[in-house]
Amino acid sequence: MRLNLVLELLDVPGQLLDALDPIGKLGANIVAVIHQRDVKTERGTIPVHISIEGDRETLKRVLKSIEEMDIQIIEVDGVVKKEKITTILIGNIVDKDLKETIKVLNNINGVRVADLNLKMSDNPEESASRIVIEADYGIKKELIRNINEYGKSKGFLVINEI
Repeated sequence: MRLNLVLELLDVPGQLLDALDPIGKLGANIVAVIHQRDVKTERGTIPVHISIEGDRETLKRVLKSIEEMDIQIIEVDGVVKKEKITTILIGNIVDKDLKETIKVLNNINGVRVADLNLKMSDNPEESASRIVIEADYGIKKELIRNINEYGKSKGFLVINEI
């Protein structure tokens, strides 16, 4: 079985070697590596394309090991992985329409509300909602800007993860 991966690596010495290390140690084979240092993501990291071969269980162990090393796998076999963004909205969110808020977020291209928790209070101005959003990789900065603008338009205090 062959997997084509795109990893996001920091542009520092040893990162590529560290990312490749578990592949051989766990019994998979490296078929190809495309590492272009002059191509950078919006975060200033380098996308590295790697093709590996092995049996299904070996490849699962390799992916798990790479993720445990805090190396972002941004694509597997052409499928872009999702990023999770957590945001908290504080204010009169119930009266200002929680359903509309979810709809606005879900209508952003590449975005889906994955989880929502609501904390009610005797004072409706003090209700809070924690929203976990799944977004296509690479749009986090724009999404956070959209959330901040929406929150401001509704009078919410917005707290985004960093």
